[in-house]
Amino acid sequence: MGRIVKQVSEGTTKYYWYPGDKKEWIRAGVALGIGLAVFGLLMLFTRNVLVATVVGASATAVAAGLNFGRRDARALAGFPDLGDKAARRAAVGHTGKAVWRALAHGFGGAAAAVLILNLPHRGVVADWILPVVPAVVGALAHQAGMLYERLSASTSTPGPASTPAPTPDPEPALP
Repeated sequence: MGRIVKQVSEGTTKYYWYPGDKKEWIRAGVALGIGLAVFGLLMLFTRNVLVATVVGASATAVAAGLNFGRRDARALAGFPDLGDKAARRAAVGHTGKAVWRALAHGFGGAAAAVLILNLPHRGVVADWILPVVPAVVGALAHQAGMLYERLSASTSTPGPASTPAPTPDPEPALP
């Protein structure tokens, strides 16, 4: 939970609470900014609102998916063993945050699909294929973010994993 602290007067302080961390809100804003920048550039160069919207929404979905994937992998690594009652309570907190991320990610894909469907273009590709592109790309980015986080968290052991096999003696020279 994040908070904003405002000093109203000498003896009065107001606290404004908001869900999530400030850095996560900044990352969400960056993802949205990336999508808007891509949309703007494609509209400038192609003048095709369908292409610009699909690619811009996909760029936002990629940035958000990578962020959500990394956060989900970190949360999964910290997921407690469900052996005792306190651990089950902690698991509820982890699960609640994961549900919130899944809801936001799913809403983003659905909103992009509705936005693309309401564009003036018609046809099988515009009506059936392009609306799901941002959601699919975002889901793939989510998996890539999880994989990246897991690979960056893995450790390697120094030196060889086992003792090397003895080298065979060289063959004797022929007379």
